[in-house]
Amino acid sequence: MKAKVFLILIFSFLISCKGQSDTSDKIETIEANDEETIIKPQKAVDVEFDSDTKTIHIIVALCDNKYQGIVPVPKNIGNGQDPKNNLYWGTAYGIKTYFKRSSEWTLIRQVNIDSLILERLVFKHKSQDYYIVADAYNGKNIKEATETFLRSSSGIIKDTLTIDNKTIGIKGNSELVAYIGHDGLMDFDIQEKFVNTDNKTRDAIILACYSKSYFLPHLENAKVNPLVWTTGLMAPEAYTIHDAITGYVNGETNDQIRLRAAKAYHKYQKCGLNAAKNLLVTN
Repeated sequence: MKAKVFLILIFSFLISCKGQSDTSDKIETIEANDEETIIKPQKAVDVEFDSDTKTIHIIVALCDNKYQGIVPVPKNIGNGQDPKNNLYWGTAYGIKTYFKRSSEWTLIRQVNIDSLILERLVFKHKSQDYYIVADAYNGKNIKEATETFLRSSSGIIKDTLTIDNKTIGIKGNSELVAYIGHDGLMDFDIQEKFVNTDNKTRDAIILACYSKSYFLPHLENAKVNPLVWTTGLMAPEAYTIHDAITGYVNGETNDQIRLRAAKAYHKYQKCGLNAAKNLLVTN
């Protein structure tokens, strides 16, 4: 088992760039077995939502050997159409598995959306009024996932979600928007300009290779506060963002949040704390 986890760590580092556990009895599960049962995401841009409830929206581009410019991984974890076994979602250090095992968060909903967002998870913090909404984007749609992150973090697109008899904000209505996965901006261009129009500063975490260099030109006019992004190759696994979010929920500063992320990355990657701090930067 230890050897298997070690191999997954190695593979996840290599593929970053080329150039089930216990479940809660409170989980609301909706399976999409045919076209009629697929749940379509809400498009309620102008719907009021509970602004006192804080939301963190994590956009995950599933690892994909076929459609992304990565060094291939074993096909069972590199199938971008299979969230259950995907490296960034269903494996031990994927978003779904890692957060389900967290002592800080409870999974309360998992929903199959459509062919773009293959699965959506909603976690609730166990002691504070925070939700995490995590979306698993089809690996072949990494460009759409990237564009959704950029539009959300700049406030161009906003949405809501009804959960626990309340309406919460997602996308541009979130306080924190995060992107996890391969840095697709290494492979394709995006011509759209992401200019903030509502004068609201949103926090952002971008765990992808060289994310500061590649995302900065698109976010210069977006009015974002980058809590954590990267200066080099990295394995965008869940422990880094999990620990960064712990600091965020506790109201810590950018530097404190970044340090938590670096400590988590060093713990699992055994790269040295200074190396992790040089890789994971803020502001």
